[in-house]
Amino acid sequence: MLSFGTVACGSSNSVNTNNPTTFNNNTSTIKNNIASGQYPVQQATFNDVDGEYTLMLLNTPAGSSPLFRTTNLQMARLTDEEIKNGQQTFVEINGNEAIMHLTEDFRIEYVHNETETVTNPNTGQQETVIVRQQSSFWSPFAGALAGQALGSMLFRPQYYVPPVYQSGGNLTGFGGYGSSYDQAVQSYRTNNNAIPPVEKNRQSVRTTGTIKNSSGTSINKVNTNSTKGTGSGVGSSNLKTSGTSSKAKQPSNNSFGSNKSSGVRRTTPSRRSGSFGSRRRR
Repeated sequence: MLSFGTVACGSSNSVNTNNPTTFNNNTSTIKNNIASGQYPVQQATFNDVDGEYTLMLLNTPAGSSPLFRTTNLQMARLTDEEIKNGQQTFVEINGNEAIMHLTEDFRIEYVHNETETVTNPNTGQQETVIVRQQSSFWSPFAGALAGQALGSMLFRPQYYVPPVYQSGGNLTGFGGYGSSYDQAVQSYRTNNNAIPPVEKNRQSVRTTGTIKNSSGTSINKVNTNSTKGTGSGVGSSNLKTSGTSSKAKQPSNNSFGSNKSSGVRRTTPSRRSGSFGSRRRR
């Protein structure tokens, strides 16, 4: 099984690959006010502090939020025929589950968090603290390598894990994939002898019971610029564990993932053959 991206760096998240741990991406209860159906996707972001995807949608019903959040997202590449016919990236939503169908050049903003487990001097309790946050782009289906490795499987909904994070550069391809989230993580783990950053963060939270930002405030997730426009900026933020944020460059306001093509079709995408349920592999 092939993996694309950079080589693993550091040993803080190295694991024994024989460990039978099962990984689950349904780790949070998210309430979305969006009816099930198909919607064009204008922008997307992935945050590895909790594994949550945030999609900015077009053509949502009146009174519905244009933002859809989920930790349970499958992805598939649009076929060449669909792209030739002008189809743009869209998502099929079913409750809090979703399948996103992407063009080859669609970019997802990737918010990467480095965390440490520290002891709170006031309580003596261990806490997980975000000490650094970086932002770049991830293109799961960019380039020929992904197509050569998966072939027709590219067009079948699957779970994907980003490649090993590399500071200052955009990510292409994937670090692991599978018909279940657990398979995708195990694929990443086998290739890199480490678990993905999102699972490292989840394990830390399970151990300490909380995750905090540098000011000591408990958070559910790291805020992203989910309503900002498209851009190409890559930013980072250095954070202290002493209770105050250091002055550092914040993630670019214009670094939200999106279609690179000029203009997004604002008509509802035609339904692909097969229902939502029939496209999922278990």
